[in-house]
Amino acid sequence: MRRFFEATCVCCGGTPVSADPRQGAHPQSMSEAELKALFEQVSNWGRWGPDDERGTLNHIGAPEVVRAAGLVREGRTVSLSRDFPTRPGPENPWPALHHMVIAGDDPCIPGMDGLETVTDFIGIAFHGMASSHIDALCHVFAQGRMYNDRPAADVKSTGARHNTIMALKDGVVGRGVLLDVPKALGVEFCDPARMVTVAELEEAEQAHGVTISRGDLVMIRLGRDVRRTRFNDQVVPGLDPRVAGWLHAREAAVLGGDGVHDPIPPGQAHRDWAMPIHMLALAGMGLHLLDNLDLELLARVCTELSRWSFQLALAPLRIEGGTGSPLNPIAVF
Repeated sequence: MRRFFEATCVCCGGTPVSADPRQGAHPQSMSEAELKALFEQVSNWGRWGPDDERGTLNHIGAPEVVRAAGLVREGRTVSLSRDFPTRPGPENPWPALHHMVIAGDDPCIPGMDGLETVTDFIGIAFHGMASSHIDALCHVFAQGRMYNDRPAADVKSTGARHNTIMALKDGVVGRGVLLDVPKALGVEFCDPARMVTVAELEEAEQAHGVTISRGDLVMIRLGRDVRRTRFNDQVVPGLDPRVAGWLHAREAAVLGGDGVHDPIPPGQAHRDWAMPIHMLALAGMGLHLLDNLDLELLARVCTELSRWSFQLALAPLRIEGGTGSPLNPIAVF
């Protein structure tokens, strides 16, 4: 069965991402054969039936939801979202729109005497490096195929026909786990020159006293925002592709991070594997990705409470045919 391998993704501002072969292979770069073998290893195509569009969300059942509810002790909530990204910048070439339709200097609606109100309009192209959002399983293809062997042609100019964000229309609630890699390693932020490895994630597990298990919503902090205060560039740390195999073995349900999981610039020299985490997770595993989260407050609260697991609720917009959604995940302690 043909499953691979041309990445189609707009995670870096709306243009396809490809590695520059002039830069040579990253020290941790995997060969094309190794990446193809890893794709086959983690693929969940057909695992939950030929019509499945939920992917690894199938790892979350009633027991997992109930377990997450038991983590609520302090009644404290924490947002994992960035603010609505209206300010343009190198990572936000198409800033979100927010303008007033009716403002307080003239709050009257014509023909409705006695009613004073204000209203506003918002609009956003949420894929990219600026907005906190969730990727639906139709967002990335592997050689023309998306999750569960659906063709790329299923995504029409009017919207996707399969693997849309509507698979999460009732929301997702489960056990969230934060792996704060810089804290575990005793550094300010992860070095973008090398991808974060499975061994380092397991070191974070040990440091935090948690173990990733079936149905977990795994949040990985790499310190992107701390690094931004030191360096004025568009370089973003990322994960070694082998992390996908680790998440598959642990039966994680969702992956979130303060970057886009794949390093920017790409860590692979192969054009067809410019963003392997996206390809392995979305197209292969059916693992939904949460991009560009703000995990700084969450990390401080976890440190304060000395616990790195919590209830996590995701409520994407109900967008028929949508390839994802802006998102404000809420952790509850």
